[in-house]
Amino acid sequence: MSPLTDYHRGVADRNRAAILDAAADLFLEAGYDRTSLARVATAAGVSRATLFKQFPSKAALFEATVLAAGGPPEGELPAARSGDLVAGLVQLGRAYADVLARPRMARLMRTIIAESPRFPELRERTFDFGTLPVLRALRQHLVDAREGAVGRDVDPEVAATQFLGMIASAVFWPHLVHGTWTITDEERLAAVDEAARTVAARYGVVRLPG
Repeated sequence: MSPLTDYHRGVADRNRAAILDAAADLFLEAGYDRTSLARVATAAGVSRATLFKQFPSKAALFEATVLAAGGPPEGELPAARSGDLVAGLVQLGRAYADVLARPRMARLMRTIIAESPRFPELRERTFDFGTLPVLRALRQHLVDAREGAVGRDVDPEVAATQFLGMIASAVFWPHLVHGTWTITDEERLAAVDEAARTVAARYGVVRLPG
């Protein structure tokens, strides 16, 4: 790859990051309806053409903003521990709980719930949360578990859904519904640990052969 291509890619990445950061602030401040692409471009310091090249519609920009809020900074997510299903689940579960605890996540989810009934393009948008790094890592960890497990086979998709659902129901959804609800760090860790043990027990697997 030529230095010029690297330069252009770097500029595009920086522009995208600036756009998503500005969009998150504006969506949360003004709501979906009153946030225009032109306003986002101005706040991000990019041209409208640059913004439209990456995000041709406001719904696409909002979707990318929500997914970006759930993505860890470069290098934040370590590889799950191999050879131990429970330890790997705990590690990834804590990373997922940390994502859910970010202030922007709850506020953006409230925006989706509040705004989507009035805007068909937002209501019909598919938010592919499966692209989040922590969820990709979780699926891979469960695939590895299925290949080396002792006991019943592990269905990665079912196990991932159950695992994340248990965590979200304990650490995220109560806060989303009741804004004043809080959970301690100890309670959050305990919820993740219990979810990991439950999934491991459900599939008859505690440890994997090293």
